[in-house]
Amino acid sequence: MIKILFLLFILQIEVAYNDQNIPIVVTTWNFLNSTIRAWDILQNGGSALDAVEQGATVCEEQQCDRTVGFGGSPDEDGETTLDALLMDGKTMNVGAVAALRRIKSAISVARHVLEHTTHSILVGDQATDFAKQMGFHEETLTTAESKKLWMKWHNENHCQPNFWVDVTPDPSKHCGPYKPVIHVKPRKYTGPHVDQYNHDTIGMVAIDQNGDVAAGTSTNGAKYKIPGRVGDSPIPGAGAYADNAVGGAAATGDGDLMLRFLPSFVAVEEMRRGTPPTQAAQAAIGRIRTHYPDFMGAVVALSKDGEYGAACNGIAAFPFYVRDRNHSKSGPVIVEC
Repeated sequence: MIKILFLLFILQIEVAYNDQNIPIVVTTWNFLNSTIRAWDILQNGGSALDAVEQGATVCEEQQCDRTVGFGGSPDEDGETTLDALLMDGKTMNVGAVAALRRIKSAISVARHVLEHTTHSILVGDQATDFAKQMGFHEETLTTAESKKLWMKWHNENHCQPNFWVDVTPDPSKHCGPYKPVIHVKPRKYTGPHVDQYNHDTIGMVAIDQNGDVAAGTSTNGAKYKIPGRVGDSPIPGAGAYADNAVGGAAATGDGDLMLRFLPSFVAVEEMRRGTPPTQAAQAAIGRIRTHYPDFMGAVVALSKDGEYGAACNGIAAFPFYVRDRNHSKSGPVIVEC
């Protein structure tokens, strides 16, 4: 009798597992190679943390859309800096770096922050110093391509577009340095429009065969940003969020606007209330759209049982890749919200 009850218990576990679409990985945009790498790890029994880290590393190395990794999105001084985040939904621990200089492997440095410190975020030159202590190689992130891009912006286009408002000289006509100008009524920002062509953060959410959830991001930020600028990508709950009890989410788009609303956290909290992933992502996007109707951004959401969805604003369609047990033979599937 005891043996029969034990076998029934095991059968119930197997049925519950088979009802879940895990392992699974969801990747923002059309970053196929990153999705393939993450899935290779998951299907071989690897952890969700490893899948997200290694998947994002592929994009860093391949300079996906020139908006991830070295040699892209130079700031006002012509330097490329990197932001990245990795969150463990099992422990609720976070590791992140922001404005990381002269280190290529941003997502892996974030992993070291997660595993080898009790901090959550390290920034700038101090993040570089930490990376060097952890064994990472310091080198320039500038390439001939990014230098040429910056020189055209600085010399031919007279530092246009840029992100300054209410300063003198007029930032629409001159390069800095700038000084503040106080107006009775602040002028509306009319700077560069952030879209999928100049800010394609890679965001990934993965669930491994143990049901552990991880989420992460990597980006080189917005082109011609003011040096020191940090967007949504390395901010927990903004760029990405993960919780084993619920699932995970990741965001991409105009980070200066999106980080104010913590869209990844909102999406996860909506799923915690029982909202399906697509509707949860829509709720996160809708909260931003209420205040900024024309903003560009998207959110992917993944529930703990492997159901996924996405929502976007300011673009005709937002593609994202999915690789899971249901598509084990066909390979990664690209979906549009």
